[in-house]
Amino acid sequence: MSTIERNFEALARRIDNACRAAGRERSAVTLIGASKTMGTEQLEAAAALGLKDFGENYLEEALVKIQALVSPATWHFIGRIQSNKTRQMAAAFDWIHTVDRVKVAHRLAAQCPPEKRLNVLIQVNLDDDPAKAGANAVDAAALLDAIAGEPTLIARGLMTILARATDPVAGYESVAQLHTSLASRLSPELRQQWNALSMGMTADLEAAIAAGATHIRIGTALFGARLPRD
Repeated sequence: MSTIERNFEALARRIDNACRAAGRERSAVTLIGASKTMGTEQLEAAAALGLKDFGENYLEEALVKIQALVSPATWHFIGRIQSNKTRQMAAAFDWIHTVDRVKVAHRLAAQCPPEKRLNVLIQVNLDDDPAKAGANAVDAAALLDAIAGEPTLIARGLMTILARATDPVAGYESVAQLHTSLASRLSPELRQQWNALSMGMTADLEAAIAAGATHIRIGTALFGARLPRD
């Protein structure tokens, strides 16, 4: 049994147990393999085990993998967005998790291929961590209004990366509460699509699932330690 296979099985048990403890269906939680610095071989190995979603932090690295990966996959951008790269992001990815500025939302919308609608999440930084990107609650509301007005974007929900000092139970609950309160800004039709919470990583996935996470971004527990970038 390969290391990735052992890791995948152990991770599946953690997710199953967390869903059971939270009274949630396992199908409600999407595992995203946070695959930055990993090669296509590792991604293919994970895909052979059933992983269908991959999250990448760096555009140039991701484009190589998207072109090379044989297995069908859903691609999530989970890194910081540089506004001069939004055209390529809009074309290459299925989901963008880290929209935190109105300018970026408008650029993604304008540059999205005409035959495509892009799933976007608003990155929030509710614990005011200066080391993390993300909008506060007030800015998130204005950002949602901007996204909802763009026909090429689908406002799907919120994403967060907690500060190291933040209690994950309290932190994720606060994001879930904001997600619920923001839904009132949307029309009934758009509200049906506002159903995603991208939160939780290797160390705290149980707390995230308990708070309602629909997407968890797991790197180390699946692929092992990250490789250094060139």
